[in-house]
Amino acid sequence: MLPVTPSTVLAKNSLVAFTSGKLVAAVAGTSAINLVGILQQAIAAADADYAKDRLVSVLVPTGRHFLVEADVTSGLVAADVGLEVDLTDASTINRAASSVDVAKCVRVISTTKGLFWLRLNGAY
Repeated sequence: MLPVTPSTVLAKNSLVAFTSGKLVAAVAGTSAINLVGILQQAIAAADADYAKDRLVSVLVPTGRHFLVEADVTSGLVAADVGLEVDLTDASTINRAASSVDVAKCVRVISTTKGLFWLRLNGAY
């Protein structure tokens, strides 16, 4: 269980990072060293504890890398396998950007979904 920023909507299974000691959604440009894990519950504005300090469940991988099936913002193709790419947001990979390289494509499932090694804490 980790502390989450109050009054923040987050989707279940979104990637999260720490800011000022509390979790927020990962965004484009979030570096691998700042990624913490995958949120295990949705947080909605209608939740009774939405505006309160609280702890939430986060899957924090302990291995060297983490394999994740992820949506992709634009046309994933076979030539993308092996390329390092960035995030679009907390739940989507941007196959056209590679400035912080937080994920490596290992398999194309479709043009909008793939399997990726995710770098958390800076290492595959």
